[in-house]
Amino acid sequence: MLALSLACFKADEACKEIIIVVAEGVEAEARARLGQEAEGCRFVTGGATRTHSVANGLKEATHARVMIHDAARPLLSDALVDRLSAALDTSEGAAPALAIADALVRSDGGSLEPVDRDGLYRVQTPQAFHTQKLQHAFEQFGAESFPDEVSLARAANFDIALVPGEEDNFKVTWPEDFERAEARLKDDSPTGMSVTGMGYDVHRLVPGDGVHLCGVFIECPLHLVGHSDADAGLHAITDALLGAAGLGDIGDHFPPTDARWKGADSAQFLQHALKIAQEAGARVRHADVTLICERPKIGPHKAAMKQRVAELLGLAPHRVNIKATTTEKLGFTGRGEGLAAEAVVTCEVANP
Repeated sequence: MLALSLACFKADEACKEIIIVVAEGVEAEARARLGQEAEGCRFVTGGATRTHSVANGLKEATHARVMIHDAARPLLSDALVDRLSAALDTSEGAAPALAIADALVRSDGGSLEPVDRDGLYRVQTPQAFHTQKLQHAFEQFGAESFPDEVSLARAANFDIALVPGEEDNFKVTWPEDFERAEARLKDDSPTGMSVTGMGYDVHRLVPGDGVHLCGVFIECPLHLVGHSDADAGLHAITDALLGAAGLGDIGDHFPPTDARWKGADSAQFLQHALKIAQEAGARVRHADVTLICERPKIGPHKAAMKQRVAELLGLAPHRVNIKATTTEKLGFTGRGEGLAAEAVVTCEVANP
């Protein structure tokens, strides 16, 4: 399991050092079992508690940022690491989290008391921090015992960002978890492949007070005509994702004849497509979008669009690209009668 985590971090160009915390007296065995995977890694002896063990490893960290990961979570993805890195640009700490969907109760030996799950999350690792700031927090609170580093950071009043976690990033704890991990590794073995889907959408432009494109509202004297909010960018991405997963097109899932989608936020369409694509075994890795229009001007909004699309797809921003072009005054886009969007989405799937 440790070797799988090491492989993920070693493949990340931003990872400059790897520190492995092990129990006293087992370093030689750990090196032997890891073989070549141990090359370039430093080993540190842990302590009696998780907090003590992490503190020992953290003392050896020399770079500005640090991620702390449980070896018992062997199926983390490079996309998850990317999301954490991006979140750390604007926060003091970041952790992956999943909302709780199941009903919750508290048992006191006989009676069951319902627990409100609103606002409750399952927090995973890796957990990312600015190294020096976390070291200071350990100096202040490290004598206590915490379940994870987010808990310690909150005690030190850190601003913590939660990024979308991953169901596959589960903690191998019970015997059945090993079977689940083995099955997942089989699906993600080298027999898997990359697939690509393409999407295209057009909407008519009329006078108005603004348009929605790639999840961003642009104030301008124009309006896009459509049954939903007419976000051609998100519609094209949705179609591309459905195409990559082999799940039809946006019209199959959200027909324009259905009154439920009148004026709807197109983010709903993309989120639905992402959910069913994941259920079908497709994992999004990259999205590339081209907006084709004379107006409105796209350039000032590309960064916000990139960020929003990345949030909706659960990708790091650098895995999303937004482009804009014109048709040199030719055709319906050149005459300003409408706007077009093209998208290409790349996913990973397992071979049958």
